Amino acid sequence: MRYVLGFAMLAAAAAGCTGPEVACTAIGVPVGISLSIPSPNGISKATLEACWRGQCVTPEVGLYPETSAGATTCTGTGPDGSCGTSMIPTGGLHGFAAIPGLPAEPVRVTVRFDDGKPHTAEVTPSFAEPNGPACGKAGPQAQLVAGADHELRVR
Repeated sequence: MRYVLGFAMLAAAAAGCTGPEVACTAIGVPVGISLSIPSPNGISKATLEACWRGQCVTPEVGLYPETSAGATTCTGTGPDGSCGTSMIPTGGLHGFAAIPGLPAEPVRVTVRFDDGKPHTAEVTPSFAEPNGPACGKAGPQAQLVAGADHELRVR
């Protein structure tokens, strides 16, 4: 009996029993830089320039109202129950600049708002893992936030 049990364990190991499979979705991850403006006093537009390795690009940045989830309401507690929420405006603005070829290395970003003054920050985009580390990396992306005086900081 010992021989049969030992053989069964050896056969299972040789068959590649390494644990549960990981499901990876085909989720898309845009490559670029996002911009959040929590207090957009006097801001209605933005231009963004990103520079690395001696090249600069100026992608379009559309600004849109920021929202957050409101109160959640639920009906029922069983498998046929449901929950819902509404999105409510925060008063802020957000935008995203799609930048194909954006590297995961330091990038100098200059943003100009309505007044035309340059606001500069250095950011290092990082790869996203939308399905977790077992499914590989996507991106890269970076996130910037404009402060009260329109200064930029990395989120």
